[in-house]
Amino acid sequence: MQGIIFDKDGTLLDFHGTWSAFAAATIGTFAGPDPDARAALAAVWEFDLATGRFADTSPAVAGTNRELAELAAGVLPDTTPDLLEGRLAEAVTEAPVVGVLPLRPVLGRLASGGLKLGIMTNDAETAARAHMQALDVGDMFAAVLGSDSGAGAKPSGAPLREAARRMGVTPDRCAMVGDSTHDLRAGRDAGMVTIAVLTGTADAETLAPWADLVLPSVADLPDALGVPA
Repeated sequence: MQGIIFDKDGTLLDFHGTWSAFAAATIGTFAGPDPDARAALAAVWEFDLATGRFADTSPAVAGTNRELAELAAGVLPDTTPDLLEGRLAEAVTEAPVVGVLPLRPVLGRLASGGLKLGIMTNDAETAARAHMQALDVGDMFAAVLGSDSGAGAKPSGAPLREAARRMGVTPDRCAMVGDSTHDLRAGRDAGMVTIAVLTGTADAETLAPWADLVLPSVADLPDALGVPA
């Protein structure tokens, strides 16, 4: 193994801790004071306004900003997907970021073992870079790609192959680590080892058919890969 590509939300970031409060505020901003508009937007994003949480099947779990913008434009008047996508991409860089755990010790151990690290997220690249900086690990990645980086989005394997190229490793010597079937399907398509983590919204039964290995979290990666402490 020469490289590891991580998904972001649910893998490195606590999905609900980061996005639930953000989503509630964003729905209010996008839909305005009209309760029917707020309810309609929450419904298409599969966000429960009462509990303040996304459903496990929400398009926010593994979708792109473009997909969320298109859904929003379908229920909000006097707007367009292009406009909402731009507003969403700008807003997510300001989200209050919560890591699944202290990341620097884990990523540092992997890097010290000779592994190159990358990120491929269906979020925007600018958001991914901002979030990693907020968690004090922005300097640890040889490549950071979003769905807007020009290589496509998961579940296609194309952006993972591009991430591997930028990292200077071949896909067959690389692992994709993620918390959704989108991540793992992309890894399989790219010819990579696929490693599932259970810190997102999907359970082991859902992820196991697509994963070569299922771990509780990224904290278990170094031991699983035999990286010295």
